[in-house]
Amino acid sequence: MRLGAVYDTGAGRCLVPRVWRAVSAWERMRGLLGRPPLADGEGLLIDTCSMVHSFGMRYRLDLAFLDPQGRVCKLVAALPPARCAGSLAADATLELAPGALERLQLKVGDRLAWKEAA
Repeated sequence: MRLGAVYDTGAGRCLVPRVWRAVSAWERMRGLLGRPPLADGEGLLIDTCSMVHSFGMRYRLDLAFLDPQGRVCKLVAALPPARCAGSLAADATLELAPGALERLQLKVGDRLAWKEAA
């Protein structure tokens, strides 16, 4: 997985400073399974992903589904373990620690971009 950050392109600010990007089929399939909970300021961006599940997870997740242009098309707060969530319009999913959506004040229509760490 590659490490970078997610930015709000409209406001020009860094929203999530530590974001891993799952690109390969294996990385996308594994996601956060077997990994510790995300901390504030951390996230996982899963490419080519319009639906996620939390089966086998022990913690909740906040989710932002992004369309091909990086616009937020759906938000899901605190998805509990053993659940599914998705969006037909989504091309990628940003997984965050519970409560992050509220703290970041994300809303549908916001445009996000991931930039790889130098």
